[in-house]
Amino acid sequence: MFLGLFFRHSGITANLLVKANFVVFTCRQNIRFYGVEMAKPSVYVTRQINKEALDILNQKCDVSVWAGPGPVPRDELLRNIKDKSGLFCMLTDKIDSELLDNAGKNLKIIATMSVGYDHFDVNEIKKRGIRMAYTPDILTDATAELAVALLLATSRRLLEANEEARTGGWKAWSPFWMCGPGLKGSTVGIVGFGRIGQEIAKRLKAFGPARIVYFNRSEKINEAREIGADRVSFDELLSVSDFISVSCSLTPDTKEMFNEAAFKKMKKTAVFINTSRGGVVDQDALVRALEDGTIWGAGLDVMTPEPLQVEHPLFKLRNCVILPHIGSACSETRNDMAILTAKNIVAALTNQPLLTELKV
Repeated sequence: MFLGLFFRHSGITANLLVKANFVVFTCRQNIRFYGVEMAKPSVYVTRQINKEALDILNQKCDVSVWAGPGPVPRDELLRNIKDKSGLFCMLTDKIDSELLDNAGKNLKIIATMSVGYDHFDVNEIKKRGIRMAYTPDILTDATAELAVALLLATSRRLLEANEEARTGGWKAWSPFWMCGPGLKGSTVGIVGFGRIGQEIAKRLKAFGPARIVYFNRSEKINEAREIGADRVSFDELLSVSDFISVSCSLTPDTKEMFNEAAFKKMKKTAVFINTSRGGVVDQDALVRALEDGTIWGAGLDVMTPEPLQVEHPLFKLRNCVILPHIGSACSETRNDMAILTAKNIVAALTNQPLLTELKV
């Protein structure tokens, strides 16, 4: 982008040309060039990221990174966001009016290294004219793979069996020891039939279920036809499914949709898998459903809060498999997510279209 300024003084005609980060001064008498580098926009990164993503930011921005272990402490984030032009954040960072007030008027872009954005106060961010970016699509395959792995680990009791083998519980082969429900001939229910839900369904189809059903706020006619899935009501999905995999977003409509009433509508042999957000489940109701045999088992990659306290009742249940929110924890996926986040920030700060802008 060029900005040209023209002036006359004492018989000298001159042009001041601003190009990118340099100022060029020329005059008709004794032409001279002055290369003065202008200040780069400043960006704060809330966790340590891969070199490829950091290099992208460093080319155009003055970058500072939280280098401590774990998420950046709230007071540290509030202090370091002051006067920044861009924020590279994570799901663990609450982006609210307090943070935006501390940032000041320079903040132009908030980019999260995630597909979820329930940590954003979207209305407040939009009100201030700040752009938002996220990382959809990139983590679809990794999350779908994890959902299938979690379903199999839960239904085939893999963690439980491994513990028995390690601690001497494995005595001899027994015909019905460590048995669990199989996918072949079953009915699989997918709650949230977006990109991730569809990929989960495609992968599970290979195991030979008799039927795949889905519940989604909008109908996915072409996608469902390709997969061979039927759209049903939420109540019907609960009642007919042997396996239920949740991949919906957390919204006011989906908050705690899996409550005591929902679990009671499920089969006693049902396996419940959640890789979406912990907030879609009433966890106390889930504990009761697992304890009293309302459902057979559950596999969770997401909880409320995170991390879940080690004293939580869910950890005491043998029919519940818990993972520490590792749905997208594939090395290639995480690298690509960070690179996309960095590119979105640079695009916003150089007045270019964002690759994956969040518009809600």
